[in-house]
Formats: sequence, structure tokens, C-alpha cells
Amino acid sequence: MAGIEVYDLHPLFENVQMLQVFPDGKTFVDCVPKISIEEINDKYLAEKINDGFNLKDFVLANFDLPVTPPSGYTSDTSKPVEENIEFLWNVLTRQPDKQSGSLIPLPHPYIVPGGRFGEIYYWDSYFTMLGLQASGKFDMIENMVNNFSFLIHTLGYIPNGNRTYFLGRSQPPFFSLMVKLLSELKEKNVLVSYLPQLEKEYRFWMKGADELNETNPALNHVVRMKDSEIMNRYWDENETPRPESYREDVELAHASEQDDRILYRHLRAGAESGWDYSSRWFKEGHSFSTIHTTDIIPVDLNCLLWHLEFLIAESYLIKKDETNFNRYIDLAEKRKTAIHKYCWNDSLNFFTDYDYIENKSKQSMTLAGVAPLFFEIATEEQAAHTALLIRNKFLKAGGLITTLEATGQQWDAPNGWAPLHWMTVIGLENYHQHDLAKEIAQRWIKLNTDVFKRTGKLMEKYNVENTQLEAGGGEYPGQDGFGWTNGILLALLKKYGWKPAI
Repeated sequence: MAGIEVYDLHPLFENVQMLQVFPDGKTFVDCVPKISIEEINDKYLAEKINDGFNLKDFVLANFDLPVTPPSGYTSDTSKPVEENIEFLWNVLTRQPDKQSGSLIPLPHPYIVPGGRFGEIYYWDSYFTMLGLQASGKFDMIENMVNNFSFLIHTLGYIPNGNRTYFLGRSQPPFFSLMVKLLSELKEKNVLVSYLPQLEKEYRFWMKGADELNETNPALNHVVRMKDSEIMNRYWDENETPRPESYREDVELAHASEQDDRILYRHLRAGAESGWDYSSRWFKEGHSFSTIHTTDIIPVDLNCLLWHLEFLIAESYLIKKDETNFNRYIDLAEKRKTAIHKYCWNDSLNFFTDYDYIENKSKQSMTLAGVAPLFFEIATEEQAAHTALLIRNKFLKAGGLITTLEATGQQWDAPNGWAPLHWMTVIGLENYHQHDLAKEIAQRWIKLNTDVFKRTGKLMEKYNVENTQLEAGGGEYPGQDGFGWTNGILLALLKKYGWKPAI
């Protein structure tokens, strides 16, 4: 994976992206060079000064364009949506890879989301796996867990996706939930089999924790809180524009008062969160240029790391290793206490993120606040308050809005997303809010199914406020395919046994 990449070609890369040779900045970084990168660079420097030089023609002559899945697939809206999803699993399956352009090869088959996303994505894959479970495709679940284990073993962590331009950041750490799912499908001893990878991932997220002190309170993904607790944030090793969104990042930097390198780090950290982008990460209302992701202690990230600590402890319990069991249980308990202390917002009666720079709670309410319910670390009273606010503020005709703000960002209102619906439904069920959970699930199922019948597509995200409109916002058009939507729709149909009238 070492060597020169497309995005190392200067000034060719900048010119292609800034001049929008392709409408989507991801297209160029997914292209495969026909000859060596060095040769292409030499050709460009020699030819660009010629009269009549055409940049797009040069790129097309020297690169193969990425194939956008699902190629040649047409859905059949006369058949049930579940039947289409079962067929889509085959369309979205990719076989073991060889190095090809920016693609990082994986040793086992896997499922991609679809649309512009022709590679795996870390947190998407867990929700896709829930649908594979509903479909009885247990072998594919194991293949995907083994691919992520391979990435942890070779890179030390799971990157955002299996592309070289994603190196330097991860995504919400759902690997422990994937391993837990696989152990439930096979046997509990599976946890011990993946213990080395679980611990290696934990070391990635906790790197630098021993170096923190009052004068150096944050490093990498770890933050020392005001009373010495260690919590986590999103982070990226790099402070440059994202290659796949180069033009958007550069243009935002021109409009922002922040130092360019700091802004780029916040943008990259926002991409690691999976919520790219949302007012959740903004310092000032609807102003994207005030993004300050790395200043924020996200409630959902810390719940995920609580689960990782707890599952490692459970694995050591199976091994009868009392010392390490006690060590990780203690870490999990300390994190749970810190989540309650810093992320329960008394004024809102809701779990929110925390700004460790300002030492105060963020006041934006988002569906990240259901994570403590999903992981069953909220109190009964907190869950009751959360359920009331979910019904009164988040529930719309087609399901749940992601935040209460409409900013034009795709992770804000009026959009709803499959993974957050699943986490909310399960979180509410965990605290006996069965009627609300089922109502949310039914509205989401109906919206997914209605849009499928109308368009023949299962979408990445949905407009839950006006169910006749497509979801919008963000850096690219709405994508169909779609891995985690398929997975959660099947899982919810299996859980509730409810199908909308066609």
C-alpha cells in the first residue's frame, strides 16, 4: 500500500478536483491508472503546456474510470421488497481483491453499500450484517468479520473504508458488536478467537492515554477530562483536505476564519464520525465553517468504547483470566460513570455531546443521545425522559429526524437514517418502551417500502418529514443500493413481523 497515489500528483490532482473534471470528487481518487503514476505525472507536465490541451481527455486517456455498482441491475417493484433485497445481496457482493488503484485488497468476500460506494465502510457493515443475519447468510457475516480482523492485524485499526485515501482515520468502532453478533450465531468461544483484534483496536482508540496530563489534555483520540477521566473523541492523523472531497474542503477553508490545518482536521474527524456532516459538530448554529469536531466528546463514540471494554472483559472471563477481566470491567465502569457525568444533560433531560474545551454540554439534541439506551447503560428515569423527547421532537411521518436542525447537511433534519432507527428502536425496547419502538419501526418500514414501490430504489437516507420528497443535503446526490438500509429493513421486518399494505 506504500507508494505514490493519484492524490500525490501535483498539480494534476488539484487541477482535476478544483476544475471539477468529474462532478463527484470521489471519482478521480477511485480511478485506476493505466500506466505507472510516475509516467502519468511526467506526461502531464510535458503535455499541459501544449496548445489545445484538454484536461478531461488526458485523464480519460490515462485512467480507467471506476465501475459504479449495481451495474446492469434493475429492481422488480412487482415483487416484495424483501425478495429484491435478497437478490441485491448478490449484486452488492465483492470477491477477494487484488491491489487496484486506491483499493486496499481484502482476503474474503464482502458487501458494499452501493451507488458511489464500491468499497466496504466500517460502521455501515454492522447494520448490513443484521440484514445478512435475517437472510441466514452467516458465512458472509463471518467473512466480513475476518476482513476487519485482517485490517486490524495489518494496519493496527479498521480504516473508514478499504481505500488508501481513508488511511489515518477509522469510523464508529462497531467491531465489538460484529464479533458479539458472530458469537451469538456460532458459540461464545468466538469471543476468545478475536480477542487479539479486539485489544488491538482498543489500543488504537486509546493511543496516547498514558501521556495525558493537565497541560497536555488531548492527544489522538483520547482526552483527559477536568476531573482526570479519560474519554474519547474523533480524530484523523492528517491535517490536509480529504482527497475524495478536495474541492469542498478547500472552498470551505476559504470561507472559514479557522486555520486551514485545524479546519481540515475537524472535517476529517467529522468524516470518521460517520455523521458527515451535521450541525452536531458546529460551534455556531448552522455555520459549517465553525465545525469543531475534535473539541467534542461524542456520547455515542464513548458508548461504543464502553461496549468494547465490556466485551474484552467478557472474553477474559471465558478464558478464566481474572486479572484482565477485572482490569477491563474497571475501565468499562469508569467510562460508564463518565458518560453519565459529562453526557447526561440535566437542562434538556437528554444525552448530548460534551465540549471539553469549553467544559460544558453541547445543547444540540441528536439521535446520538439514544446510544446509552441501546447499550443499556442509561437509568430507567433517563430512558423515560429520552423516550418522551423522541416522541415529541424527533418522530415524524416517516420515522425519526436525525437532529432538530435543518441546515442543508445530510445528517440533519429532515433526513432519517437506517442505523439510527435501529439503535433507537432497540434502545427503547431495552427500557420497555415497546409501543413507541414499534411505531417508529412501522413508520420507517412503510417509508422504505413506499419509496421502493415508487422509484425501485432502496436509498442511503430518507426524508422523514415529507415522505413524497427524496432526501437531500451533503456533498453528493442520494445513493441507492443500499447496504445498511437493506439490512435494517430486513431486521425490522423479522423483528416485528409487520408488512405495509401494498
